[in-house]
Amino acid sequence: MIKKVLFGFSLALIISVMAACGGSGDSGSSGDSSQAGSGQEQSEDSGSSNSEGSSSSDSGSGNSSQQSSMPEPKLDNIPDTVATVNGTEITGEEFKTRYQSQFQQRALQAQMSGQEIKQDQLKQQVADSMVGQELLIQEAGNRNLEATEKEVNNQISNLVEQSSGIKNQDQLFSTLKEQQGMSEEEVRNQLSNQVKLDKLISEEAGDVQPSEEEMRNLYDQFKSQRQQQQQASSGSSGSGDSSSDSGSSEESSSGSDSSSSEGSSGSGSSDSSSQSSIPSYEEMKPQLKQQIVSQKESQAAQSLVQSLRENADVSINL
Repeated sequence: MIKKVLFGFSLALIISVMAACGGSGDSGSSGDSSQAGSGQEQSEDSGSSNSEGSSSSDSGSGNSSQQSSMPEPKLDNIPDTVATVNGTEITGEEFKTRYQSQFQQRALQAQMSGQEIKQDQLKQQVADSMVGQELLIQEAGNRNLEATEKEVNNQISNLVEQSSGIKNQDQLFSTLKEQQGMSEEEVRNQLSNQVKLDKLISEEAGDVQPSEEEMRNLYDQFKSQRQQQQQASSGSSGSGDSSSDSGSSEESSSGSDSSSSEGSSGSGSSDSSSQSSIPSYEEMKPQLKQQIVSQKESQAAQSLVQSLRENADVSINL
């Protein structure tokens, strides 16, 4: 969890930025919340199917086969200096650490989708994202944007809160040292850069105030996606549910009335539960507002990176 959080704070903005600078791995920020929901539903579906009679062994063996064929990152020919940005080097070691983090996420996605990871393309995307990040850090310095000790400490506190199993800062630093080989100073430096980047992007985007129409449109997109996911999930589990119902009726004749009753009303209850599982607009309003702010800040960052890169001395050695 810490690894994801630590790389997330420095990459959340940059990954979206680089979609406009040569990367094709843009997943679209408007779908983040729905994708998260989809991921939960997929894991729940997997769990329920694994618990159903003989299909559980088939599913289990399938998962085992997938795990055994998990692809490995190809990092044999990474140069000592992956890129140079206005005289500042991005080292091969820095690139490998970032690439491995991104590769792990792509590998999990590839397992579910069955799509092959195009590693050359992913390497270029990661290199572009690191170049973009360095350009933004340099621009923050040019604008004399600073990060105070209090602001960095607040970032650390946020990491502690977001990291499961981490109770305090000391445990956070020791775990990061074990997992990523990062010293406390390195962690603080990265967080300091993040504070500066946040200020830079905020300055570029200005005071973003999402309109009611924008939030309503985003909610409608989310609701439509969730309904489609639920319908797909319901359709794929229908045959398993029917076999399970028939099996239970064979085991207990006293349950047959209940089973038939459920069968006759199953469609209605499924529709009702599907609707009730989708949060209302008012419930989601704070998240919708934050997502639109993030989208507009990402757009501002994209424009800034494009402008900076046009006038920068950048070389990538992959």
